[in-house]
Amino acid sequence: MEEEKKDVKPIDLVGTAKKLWQYRKKYYYVLPATLIITYLMMLFIPRYYTCTVSLAPETSGTSLSGSIESLASSFGMGGALSKMNSTDAIYAEIYPEVVASKNFIAELMTVDIKTKDGDIQCNYYTYLRDKQKTAWWNQAIGAVLEMLKSTPKDTYDGKEKLSVFNLTKLQTELFGLAQNKIVCRYDKKTDIVSIVVKDQDPLVSAIMADATCSRLQEFITNYRTNKARIDFEHYQNLTKKSKEEYEEAQRRYAACADANTNVVLATYRTRVENLENDMQTKYNVYTAMNTQLQAAAAKLQEVTPAFTVIESASVPVKPAGPKRMIISIAMMMLAFFVLSVKLLLKKES
Repeated sequence: MEEEKKDVKPIDLVGTAKKLWQYRKKYYYVLPATLIITYLMMLFIPRYYTCTVSLAPETSGTSLSGSIESLASSFGMGGALSKMNSTDAIYAEIYPEVVASKNFIAELMTVDIKTKDGDIQCNYYTYLRDKQKTAWWNQAIGAVLEMLKSTPKDTYDGKEKLSVFNLTKLQTELFGLAQNKIVCRYDKKTDIVSIVVKDQDPLVSAIMADATCSRLQEFITNYRTNKARIDFEHYQNLTKKSKEEYEEAQRRYAACADANTNVVLATYRTRVENLENDMQTKYNVYTAMNTQLQAAAAKLQEVTPAFTVIESASVPVKPAGPKRMIISIAMMMLAFFVLSVKLLLKKES
């Protein structure tokens, strides 16, 4: 072991610098050229903007469980505890999977967008298909591929929701592009859901961030209130039907009572009493159904989730990328390292 340690030679930085100094003129050409060429290439890559929306979904549970969950959140386990306490199949931790699903993306494809300069106004699907800017080399490659293969023209106009059951190759690619542009993140420590939308136009990114947030809230609300909404509609129909039956029985009783006001025969009195009893029965049913309807309405309101929007959509002012100068400097450093290794190996050989 000691002999192996003795065989390890320290790196002579001074000697290495002297060896490379002999080739300093090569660095004078390579490094500036790398910086300029990289920066010029980055100029052809379209810039993009990002818009972030943050919201805090409502969590169900007692105050005690809420306190325990708050304590668990400080250790990064709030999401797991919330999932254990929740009876919902869709909880905040899987919101990112919901947003990334094709069914959800299909809902967003019909959103009407508008660029900041006002030149483009269409739905999001058409925007992704026809209005995206790319570098000139990507355009050249795309043109060559179109010449080599014949693809059928896409006739979908994006006005109605697209069925994801049988997507074409182009539609699958556009869905993948949308999934890369629209990202949902969940913070386990704070239980905050963030929606980040990246796009080449600042206004489009803000519009899609706001639309994604609204569609997500609508999706979760529809899911959680589905059973209560069905019950409410059921009792609403029963209440309407029982009211109509009560009003019909009331009309029959009133007509019979008016027609036999001065009649003393027991047969007519019995008929009037029967109609009155039937009317009272119908009224009791109507009252009971109306009570159930009010209870169902209260239950629907109770299970409707509330979302607190912490950060709403706002049109970004500055582009988020690409970082042209940073990437150019990084490429220059990489060129320095590669050139140095090449010169040192050349010197040793």
